[in-house]
Amino acid sequence: MSKSTHHRADERRFLDERGSSGPLAPNGLNPATILEKPVRDRIVNSYFYQEQCFAVNEADIVDRVVEHVSFIGGVYGQFQKPTPFLCLAFKLLQLQPSDAILDEYLQFGGEKFKYLRALALFYIRLTRQDKDVYKVLEPFLEDKRKLRRKGRNGTSLTYMDEFVDDLLTKDRVCATSLWKMRKRDILEDLELLEARVSPLGDIEDLLEEEEEEEDRNGDGVKEEDDSEGEVGELEERDGTRTPDSRSRSRSRSRSVRGDRMDIDGGDYRRRSRDRSWGRSRSRSRSRSRSP
Repeated sequence: MSKSTHHRADERRFLDERGSSGPLAPNGLNPATILEKPVRDRIVNSYFYQEQCFAVNEADIVDRVVEHVSFIGGVYGQFQKPTPFLCLAFKLLQLQPSDAILDEYLQFGGEKFKYLRALALFYIRLTRQDKDVYKVLEPFLEDKRKLRRKGRNGTSLTYMDEFVDDLLTKDRVCATSLWKMRKRDILEDLELLEARVSPLGDIEDLLEEEEEEEDRNGDGVKEEDDSEGEVGELEERDGTRTPDSRSRSRSRSRSVRGDRMDIDGGDYRRRSRDRSWGRSRSRSRSRSRSP
């Protein structure tokens, strides 16, 4: 009998035979071993993978994402269950869709279903070469849509551009160790990539503009201080006073008058004391002289 080529119900065949006879990913890695063995075992034994990922093709992946994927992540909960997002990513590793299908996931399908785009970006980061990863992922740094992330510590809010940045910069995303890519500067030196232009413009030009604005603001503050000093000198010379200067002079004159009144009051008290003491003394003398 000839060997059967039909699809088997046992998905473990993908793990058993892929290492020796199956084709490799474009980056040279074995698709069956890209995910860690504990994570693979949890995926294969999960209820979602056995029910929803059996006999699924590239078109059915879209339906599964729309119906079941409402957050990104690797494993979640106390028992570390694999998320539907990670299960479908493992199924894509088995299907190995072409670049044309991935482009449909990213462009047409990604505009309507953001989690389909996130799944395609995650798969590209796992299987494509570093220069292709930068070319494909960097344009989606401008996608500002919200995403829900679910992990061991609960659910949190993130954004598509943050997720793409994590795929480009971090070593571990969604409970998966990402293969180490060469840095973008090295690829630019090797002329494999062109220098990336930020939507904000050149950083050096932006810094120079900020320094020029700070210098202008500093000169403006100095000119205002100088002008205020000149106005005060002119007012003193011309004898003209503004309402502020008049109020200040009035307060000063009042304080001076108050001080003078205090001094005069003190002198008056002293004089009255001296007079009363003199009168009492003269009375005592007169009484002593009288027989």
